[in-house]
Amino acid sequence: MRHTLLSATALVAISMPAWAQETALANSHADVIAVIGLGGDPNSVPGSADLLDAEDLAVHDYPDITRLLRTVAGVNIQEEDGYGLRPNIGMRGTGLDRSEKITLMEDGVLISPAPYAAPAAYYFPHTGRMAGVEVIKGAAGVRYGPRTQGGSLNLLSTPVPESFSGQLDVWAGDEGILRGHGFAGGMTQTADGVRIGGLLEAYLDSADGFKTIDGFEGASTGYEIEDYVGKFRFEFDAGGIAHMFELKGQYSDELSNETYLGLTEADFAADPFRRYAGSQLDAMDAQHSEISLRYRGELEGGLVFSAVAYSTEFSRDWFKLDSVDPDGAGAAGSVSIAALLEDPAANADAFDVVLGASGFVSADDALRVKHNNRDYAAQGVQFELAGDMTLARADHAWRVGIRAHRDEMDRYQWVERFRMDDGQMVQTSVDAPGSDSNRIESAEALALFIQDEISFGNWMLTPGLRYERVELRREDFGKLDPDRTGANLTVRTNTIEALIPGIGLRHDLDDHLSVFAGVHRGFAPPAPGSTTQEAEDATNWELGARYGRENWQVEAIGFFNGYENLIGSCTNSTGGDCTVGDQFDGGRVDVRGLELTGDADLGPVLGVGFSVPVRAAYTWTEAEFQTAFNSGYEPWSVVQTGDLVPYIPEQQLFTAIGIETDRFGGELAISWVDEVRTRASQGAISASERIESHTVADFSAWYAFSDQLRARLSVRNLTDEVYAVARQPAGLRPGAPRAVLVGLSASF
Repeated sequence: MRHTLLSATALVAISMPAWAQETALANSHADVIAVIGLGGDPNSVPGSADLLDAEDLAVHDYPDITRLLRTVAGVNIQEEDGYGLRPNIGMRGTGLDRSEKITLMEDGVLISPAPYAAPAAYYFPHTGRMAGVEVIKGAAGVRYGPRTQGGSLNLLSTPVPESFSGQLDVWAGDEGILRGHGFAGGMTQTADGVRIGGLLEAYLDSADGFKTIDGFEGASTGYEIEDYVGKFRFEFDAGGIAHMFELKGQYSDELSNETYLGLTEADFAADPFRRYAGSQLDAMDAQHSEISLRYRGELEGGLVFSAVAYSTEFSRDWFKLDSVDPDGAGAAGSVSIAALLEDPAANADAFDVVLGASGFVSADDALRVKHNNRDYAAQGVQFELAGDMTLARADHAWRVGIRAHRDEMDRYQWVERFRMDDGQMVQTSVDAPGSDSNRIESAEALALFIQDEISFGNWMLTPGLRYERVELRREDFGKLDPDRTGANLTVRTNTIEALIPGIGLRHDLDDHLSVFAGVHRGFAPPAPGSTTQEAEDATNWELGARYGRENWQVEAIGFFNGYENLIGSCTNSTGGDCTVGDQFDGGRVDVRGLELTGDADLGPVLGVGFSVPVRAAYTWTEAEFQTAFNSGYEPWSVVQTGDLVPYIPEQQLFTAIGIETDRFGGELAISWVDEVRTRASQGAISASERIESHTVADFSAWYAFSDQLRARLSVRNLTDEVYAVARQPAGLRPGAPRAVLVGLSASF
């Protein structure tokens, strides 16, 4: 766990060093947007909590959240594109697909495109513009919903600095990577005591990619990202109340030339960075926007009232190869790309079309490329009242909150068909828009929570209770009604109510050693398309201890999550071959694990005049099905009692050692991930369902020319390890190879 307190920061971009932030934003008010809070202490939480601060984010300046979260025990990650554009994150054995099993927030606001109706996070806030990351697991997570079974991830955006200041960071390197991040802003006080200010921020990132498409050497397989944020802040005192208003606007645009089409075993072994010709047109085009108005009032008697109204929109069209119909006769004869790469020999005709060898000409309409077109919207308002009091010789820090929320996903998809002609895809027909998928999934939710931190002597007891009421609705207009007249409309509805209790306990044995324990209900709403299926439900336990001295700290946590019903949701990213959005119930699953973390400064031990920071995080996890069943969900298939849940490594380890002086510093970080099974099974993992273990090292260094100017060096995958990260959505996919970047950071 990170024990260094977050210095208030304005900028931690991919190249943002903490040295500039500490002076620029020493007293920002980011506490109103955080779970733990900038300047807060994660050790004060009666349970598992990690706060990655300015120093943590600046060490390697990762723009990829998956690489950053390797430093946190208990977090499971399945890589996909090598850049972390659409990360798959789970916690303590939850599902990983598109991070749909965790509560994902930015500044304490739900940020998944449709957190209730379609939680699969095809949008993820860009890590390069963040000022901090909070990871909450255990009973403390009851406060943040709707998903409480694994944990919560809260990304902290750049706060408005106290005084006018700014920063500009630029990076360039291998794979045509060009990256820039800058901000300027601050607060000023008028003659009558009113404080007013704001922040303007831009984050630009692009890369040519590290894969090569057959017949298109030099074509981009990378991405282009633009992300802009503006904040306006207004503070004044009136009526004995300190008022704060903050208006935030954000807009981002992404074009990524990414595909779901992976490689066969043989082709991966020969060239893991190859892409077949059939993926030449695959690209994601996406736009995201957020606007929020936040209020905080500090009332007499220590009461604090906060509120935020928010609205997010996300539109995306991922145009990508979906299936192959070798003779072009119709969808009935088509083969999904997942089935094709699972058994290319049995689908040799379809595989020839995807390869597009020189001189090969396929039938018309042989390649079905789908517009995976979806529009998302979410709106809500949430209020919280917090206060302190003394009752029955105990100190109470209580808070109550309420959230009213609505979101929806509008799925309106169609297919374009192509002929493969001497390696080139030639359009041969276009289906009517809405003729492939044509439905709206929506949710209305009301959530309330109450939590009290009760302190007496060296004890802290934190009971909490959350209530969720969710109304889910799916309106399917059918493939034959693209104009949505309602002639073929079918409607499914489902209403779920849940009480989610939790309690945490911490005891400080002395100034250095504390123990803690907790139990809470794990909950996740069902899919909107289900009318009879139940919510995901679990009882989650944890027991831990932490010990710390001036220059070092260690922590150990054991956890057990007993699922009554584990949910799997069909998405294209899980391999398809099911109706996207449908729910699959996995029954009882037991997840047990151990999390060990530690960090220290070896400088005083070695007797040198500079810091030698070391840190480590180890996770052991076993997630086991307790019932046998047959499932149409691709990663589960036929399950026997005792089978292990796929894509969850038994062990993973992160270690790092660095050096830090007044003028220069750096760190070598090593991440090892155990082998994983790609389908539910037990015992030895078959070669066709195994992702081998791998070790990846990253290196970073910096040199300060002055207090305002620094040079940076970052080496991703230092040893150029070649490794696979997944067999889904379709075929083997590689991790990112070595890339060297140099950067410059200037502040004022």
